[in-house]
Amino acid sequence: MKESIVVMGGGVVGLSCAFELQRRGHQVTVLEINRCGGQASGAAAGMLAPYSENVEGPDAFFQLCLESLRLYPEWQQNVKQASGQTFEYTNSGSLYIAYHEADLLALEGRLLWQGQYGSSGKIIEGDALFRLEPNLSRNVRAALHTPEESHVYAPHYVRALEQACRLMGVTIHENLDKLTIVEWQREILIQSTDQRMFSGDQLVVCSGAWAQELSDTFGIRIPVYPIRGQICAYEVDEKPVHHMVFGNQGYLVAKENSTLVCGASEDVAGFDTSVTDKGIERLRKWNKQAFPFLEDRTPFHRWAGLRPSTQDGLPLIGALSGSSRVVFAVGHYRNGILLSPATAMLAADCIEGKNTAAYNQAFSPERFGR
Repeated sequence: MKESIVVMGGGVVGLSCAFELQRRGHQVTVLEINRCGGQASGAAAGMLAPYSENVEGPDAFFQLCLESLRLYPEWQQNVKQASGQTFEYTNSGSLYIAYHEADLLALEGRLLWQGQYGSSGKIIEGDALFRLEPNLSRNVRAALHTPEESHVYAPHYVRALEQACRLMGVTIHENLDKLTIVEWQREILIQSTDQRMFSGDQLVVCSGAWAQELSDTFGIRIPVYPIRGQICAYEVDEKPVHHMVFGNQGYLVAKENSTLVCGASEDVAGFDTSVTDKGIERLRKWNKQAFPFLEDRTPFHRWAGLRPSTQDGLPLIGALSGSSRVVFAVGHYRNGILLSPATAMLAADCIEGKNTAAYNQAFSPERFGR
């Protein structure tokens, strides 16, 4: 049975859920308090790197991230086709660099389990490493090369998602200032500040760092907090960095628009999205350590976004046990771009009452109690 679905939040996760639900034949309305993609989504570096960003082991979160990476080739083609727009999607591969013997041992340990989950990665050292990245500092001892990892240009990707949704018939309301859930058990009724009322059969909550405001509404703890992520970019004439390059202090990724993006300096600053000299200077210090040619370069662009982080670092994805009308898809922290396809599929399956992989139980929106 096709349903009328209200998606609360127009970031990359909300737009992805709307896109997938509309593709499945539901009628979707997106409600956004600001502009679609205006917070963490548009500010992201767009890395699709589950092997590089999940270093502890193959837990449920890693498995969800890996599933999403594998969905991306077809997913991004579907978004481009539906929107009539293009955006950068580059299978650059990644290098996770190590300066010391202890760091190299950690990479070798990581490679052991990642190989069991589809990585064709290997440790690269010496001349072979510098052939891959000629501008890399000679102080780098080795790197874990993972060919499977990719990246997108986030602002264009989010813009294409929004256009795809609009062309497919999704109704999008922006600049609503504040939304109040009036009813969610018998039906979905949501009121905006200007007294407009929006209704539907089911609700998908994708309100990012603002989801914590709904704790009283649903009677559950929703410990989602904004983490400010600061990023900077350099203008480059050629492509001086060929892979996504990760280290324990940051990352660098070159884009097709002749920019080199570096991130991310993180701190707790509430909902403040201002950029600080201290945060950017920390990035610059790491940049020139990894790539000495950046020593005298000054970033031409600096920006920040709010990343919705949960208390345990895992997103909240799934239906409320007390009401099949409400599905959560929030708390993706720094992986919203990567997780957008897998989250959309999972949320749509929950809306339609389908069975999902057992590891998704780790993302229960009620796991923090009432």
